[in-house]
Amino acid sequence: MLGVARVAGIMAAKRTSELIPMCHPLNVASVEIYFNIDSKNSKIYIEYKAKITGSTGVEMEALTAVSVAALTIYDMCKAVDRGMIISDIMLVEKRGGKSGIFKR
Repeated sequence: MLGVARVAGIMAAKRTSELIPMCHPLNVASVEIYFNIDSKNSKIYIEYKAKITGSTGVEMEALTAVSVAALTIYDMCKAVDRGMIISDIMLVEKRGGKSGIFKR
């Protein structure tokens, strides 16, 4: 299941400019998606890391990738629990681009 969500997230990152108006296409050099399963609290944490060559940020691709990975997990698990919640999608850290470094 998480393998499918990983592929969906990567595909979404590569198509972000097609989904978000005014978001320009980027040549993403490196992509990593991690899943941390918290069985005790019935949660899955998703983390996306990307590197890009160029002088722009890749945060929209990261946020899109995490969102689509989470939606993919929801789609595959909805028969078991339609009450799942997708929440707290946020930028944690960013380096480069015009705005420089951001760290939550």
